[in-house]
Amino acid sequence: MQDVADRVGVSKALVSLVFRKAPGPSSETRARVFAAAEELGYRVNRTAALMSARRTQLLGVTAEVRNTFHAELVEYIVSAADRAGYEVALGAITPTHSESRVIETLLDFRCEGIILLGPVASLSELSRLSERVPVVSVGRRLSIPTLDVVRAADSRGIAAVADHLVELGHRRIVYVAGGSGSIRADRRDGYLRAMKRHGLSHNVSVIDGDFTEGSGIAAAEALLASGELPTAVVAANDRMAIGVLDTLRRAGVDVPGEVSVTGFDNSPLARLSHVDLTTVSQEPLEQADRAVAAVTERLDAHRTESVISVLTPQLVVRKTTAKARDAVTATA
Repeated sequence: MQDVADRVGVSKALVSLVFRKAPGPSSETRARVFAAAEELGYRVNRTAALMSARRTQLLGVTAEVRNTFHAELVEYIVSAADRAGYEVALGAITPTHSESRVIETLLDFRCEGIILLGPVASLSELSRLSERVPVVSVGRRLSIPTLDVVRAADSRGIAAVADHLVELGHRRIVYVAGGSGSIRADRRDGYLRAMKRHGLSHNVSVIDGDFTEGSGIAAAEALLASGELPTAVVAANDRMAIGVLDTLRRAGVDVPGEVSVTGFDNSPLARLSHVDLTTVSQEPLEQADRAVAAVTERLDAHRTESVISVLTPQLVVRKTTAKARDAVTATA
């Protein structure tokens, strides 16, 4: 650090202020210090800086590494945080690293706020966490006075898919549910309500899954083994939909000629030309922007009241849905 100070002609203390993003140094001085550091190949000791700084400007984000929707959200969150003057510490949730363990690690790194993607913690655990640092839950429907929520209206998204399929003449529509908690419940409820609204309660059929491709494959195998395929399958997320789609096509089933398939998330995989999945967008860019805005408002503007942002999902129609085979036969 002294070498940088000597190159710029300022004190070591001033250079320290610049590296810690502390108030005081002018924009010109900051630019000169960073330029000198670049020329000298100097890298800030991030751990030491965190230990000495009053504020870390760090936001912790929890995400499941196998969840493509989480990966997309993280990308947008990093961009939004950067614009707000914050950096992101990513906590990867894996089979060996639980959500609670990841959260504690982020707190150990002195993250000033935490953004939880699809949290599974209990209400009491989330309440206690939000009393320690500002917390934003993304995706899960919650009502905790000390915590902010950003989510899509999941039931509306699934209902939009069901409406689309009914308009195409589908009546035998199977739903592949996933996971547990409010997200699973809201999406399942959207399917059940839509079927009832269209007078199709007698055709309700739900297969339980776990939001993975494997459970989509298992659902499709069960349908194939039943000997009578539905005209449409609505999966609670894209990963399960892709498992269904792949299994049906491998079995020689024409999608969407014989069976239409839909997902939920509008993931990068859904957009690939050979997949071209009809799905629902949760507006991840908007969710990310609102999540970062919520946590930084608490940190910088000292907001204390809870904010709940609910976005309307958008149906994205692609090539895995078409008129029901029954409807096509009737009009032929």
